[in-house]
Amino acid sequence: MSRPITAAEFHAAEGVADWRVLTSGACAYFRGTFDQIKHLVTDTADIRPDGITVRLPLTEASIDEARRISARARELGATPEPVRLQHVGLTLDALVSAGVMPFWLAVLGYEPEGDEDVVDPRGQGPGIWFQDMDVPRTDRNRLHIDVSVPHDQAEQRVQQALRAGGTLKDDSHAPSWWVLADAEGNEVCIATWVGR
Repeated sequence: MSRPITAAEFHAAEGVADWRVLTSGACAYFRGTFDQIKHLVTDTADIRPDGITVRLPLTEASIDEARRISARARELGATPEPVRLQHVGLTLDALVSAGVMPFWLAVLGYEPEGDEDVVDPRGQGPGIWFQDMDVPRTDRNRLHIDVSVPHDQAEQRVQQALRAGGTLKDDSHAPSWWVLADAEGNEVCIATWVGR
């Protein structure tokens, strides 16, 4: 098995400029026709009518695989578009995560991943991370969305949300994440790998 690596190690490697690390791993989006992108299909690919998103785990072996996929995409005439990448996850605040996770596993048909996450085994729905609280909170949402974006696009995404009527609730963890809210106080975190 290949050694796990950090996001910083992945991004420091040569030949991976088409790729960005998100919560879901090392990701690349290649725009192209179906005839171009069908040759890039892997077990971790998400095909769309105008392109393909490929996700790889963060391991040493993934660096070589990312280089191989990027080279093949260039040969096929597919264009890398890192701006198209993001990963959406839900975060549920709970006093005792272990007490509520079985409910969510049952109603969603998800599977556990570690002690804090549940994921869709079909790869169709967003994962849920259970965040433990110290005390019950009634003054904030108990469920919020986490949007993981490429590190070089996070601040632009935050600014777009603010121009669209959002408010900045907390930037004390930036550039790892910013907490924003819509006009009614519903929260979302814009997150990157930076600082982790």
